[in-house]
Amino acid sequence: MNLASEETAAPAEVDREEFGSCTVSLDLPRFLTREQHRIHLVGVAGSGMSGLAALLIELGHAVSGSDKVSTTETERLQRLGLRFHGQHRPQHADAAELVVFSSAIKSDNPILVSARDLGKPLVRRAEALAAIMREKRGIVIAGMHGKTTSSAMTAHVLREGGLHPSHYVGAEIPILGTNAHWDARGEYFVAEGDESDGTLRCFHPEHSLILNIEEEHLDFYPDLAAIEKVFAQLIDQTRGTVLYNVDDSNTARLCAKRNRAVSYGFSEQADYRGGEIELRDFASSFCVYRRGGKLGQTSLNVPGEHNVHNALGVIALASELGIPFEKVAVCLRRFEHARRRFEIKYASDRFLLVDDYAHHPTEIRATLKTAKAIQRRRLVTMFQPHRFSRTKAMCREFGSAFDDADRVVIADVYPASETPIPGISGQTIVDEVAGHGHHSVSYQPRLEWVHRDVGNMLESGDLVLSLGAGNIHEQLEILAADLVIAEKLRVIVREAGEVRLYEPLSKHTTLRVGGPAQFWVEPRTEKAFAELIRFCRSENLSLFAMGRGSNLFVRDGGIRGVVVHPWGGDFGKIEINGCEITTGAGVKLREIAYAARAANLGGLEWMEGIPGAVGGGLRMNAGAMGAQTFESVTRIRYLDAEGNPHVKNRDELEVFYRRFPLLEKNFAISATFRAQPAERTEIDRRLRESQEKRRTTQPIAKSAGCIFKNPVSIPAGKLVDELGLKNSSVGKARVSEVHGNFIVNDGGATAAEMLELIEMIKATARKKRGIELETEVEIVGEPE
Repeated sequence: MNLASEETAAPAEVDREEFGSCTVSLDLPRFLTREQHRIHLVGVAGSGMSGLAALLIELGHAVSGSDKVSTTETERLQRLGLRFHGQHRPQHADAAELVVFSSAIKSDNPILVSARDLGKPLVRRAEALAAIMREKRGIVIAGMHGKTTSSAMTAHVLREGGLHPSHYVGAEIPILGTNAHWDARGEYFVAEGDESDGTLRCFHPEHSLILNIEEEHLDFYPDLAAIEKVFAQLIDQTRGTVLYNVDDSNTARLCAKRNRAVSYGFSEQADYRGGEIELRDFASSFCVYRRGGKLGQTSLNVPGEHNVHNALGVIALASELGIPFEKVAVCLRRFEHARRRFEIKYASDRFLLVDDYAHHPTEIRATLKTAKAIQRRRLVTMFQPHRFSRTKAMCREFGSAFDDADRVVIADVYPASETPIPGISGQTIVDEVAGHGHHSVSYQPRLEWVHRDVGNMLESGDLVLSLGAGNIHEQLEILAADLVIAEKLRVIVREAGEVRLYEPLSKHTTLRVGGPAQFWVEPRTEKAFAELIRFCRSENLSLFAMGRGSNLFVRDGGIRGVVVHPWGGDFGKIEINGCEITTGAGVKLREIAYAARAANLGGLEWMEGIPGAVGGGLRMNAGAMGAQTFESVTRIRYLDAEGNPHVKNRDELEVFYRRFPLLEKNFAISATFRAQPAERTEIDRRLRESQEKRRTTQPIAKSAGCIFKNPVSIPAGKLVDELGLKNSSVGKARVSEVHGNFIVNDGGATAAEMLELIEMIKATARKKRGIELETEVEIVGEPE
């Protein structure tokens, strides 16, 4: 059967009233393809409408469009002549002779209302596309899954085969240059047919390629029977050959008995059959047989068995059009994916990030199967459900769709203009997935935090896959951008160090509150720390040094940039030389007290009562038992803001109560403390005294130490007590009943609750005593 010899027949008319359109006896094919007019597109930023805009501009029309958002595609179209408006206002379409609208546009849209009142012609996107197609020999690619890839593949093969096709595809297609193009030289028009709103019935193509049919878009269709009715009408309106997937039972049932139907698939009964399939990481090879005879072998540079299936449909179509198999095989080897179809966003030896549009359970299973076959260490998936109606109707199917994923993070539902359905959210799918037996699935209701959840669980060798038809890919792009920096940081700290993304700082503060660090870095050497400083300076990244997190308060939004935690290695050393003890910045102060005891050195017992490390003790000039850090310091070693080392003796340092300005912009590496020889019994007595004072005057609950500096007139703790504020609380943040200058976390407190309580205490002190309390604890980070 040679499709290239078929003649074009006149198509039947579409019932436009059913789609809410009105053409006022307009000869739409002639109007759109043989004349030039002023046309306005409502919802022009959508992938389908932007493609139509491109076609109309190429056909010579004066095109304007409106939408609530602009995209890179609308910006490109503006350079080609589109007049874009960021709002839907009737005056923007005053001069238009035709108004085209997408299915996402509601009937009360101001432009549509005005156009109807003025009696202007109104048509849906699919009607306009179908009318343009009538001037060519139309080829419609239809199905629930794979139509964008198959449409792009078809257009590519026909173009490389010398047929100069026009095309219309529902995504960005790098290999085609654009998602839509009108080529006056060729006679074919390849278009992706949209089944979601029933407008497949608008098309009267010469040939149709039917990929699959199953329950989907149940916000529009009542059941599968209604979906099959629309496909059956398209099949009936196809004048030439219907090529269909014999492996899909619903498709085969509708197509098999039709005259001039051509089947393809893996089944032995297929007219065009694929066999000897070999799947590799991002490619596949397979043999193709036509009605029992071997056509040859080809390869495909897009992954997955489902794409082999798509390619078989394209091979069948191209062969029936008369393109030699050898030419088709060469074209397939050169084919590249459409945007958001298993699109690699980041690749390194340690991580692979891939984005895919899959949002139906069948698509998700196929995409996860493809990803699993790549054989990375783990498959980590972030998924954004698309539409409340689909989530509700197919929640059970979603429950079993993620079996191939090792870790799953589910975002909330992307509404796509739908009204929320009570009780339906991302948690609905989490419950189904967990109920199906998956042990590593979680719900993140805040989309902007999804990349954090996924990034913090990453391990070397992971493949991260983002799935969904909404904007989940933006989270993967953020993660990819941060991984670029994280990989460079890892080179700096080398194998001995540690780099983690989005590390919860609540794990590293004694108060146990605080959002994540964008980059958490643990260098082990002074050299690595110096390189880190220079890197952050060159990349314009903020750098914040953090020890044990005492006397530190991190807001819920966390800290952007690099949080450096000098720990172990050079920073964990303790060296004793006579009466001097030199320690790294990461050493706990209480460790120094006990190291001194072991060497029979006294005078540092007060350090036992401070939970912080040397770096923080220096920066805050921490103190206890009437002593302060710099009373014992003889010299310090630090790195300046350019990573250069310096050593300064105590008499060169300017120090204040709870403040050491030098370390506000520089970074401690080590410090040397002076102790005095002492009897072990005396040292032990002082240590017990410190322990007892801490036990009786400080709460055992999670805290950051003293919150306020002591005013001149009264200790802060006593002031809070006299104000009657002990045990006051905001949420899970509470003023300690043991010490009024401590705020404790009763479990699950947020930084916002802590800050509200702090402000309440300050306001009460100001109002009742005229005292302005100043926080001693260091407050850093961004609000949530």
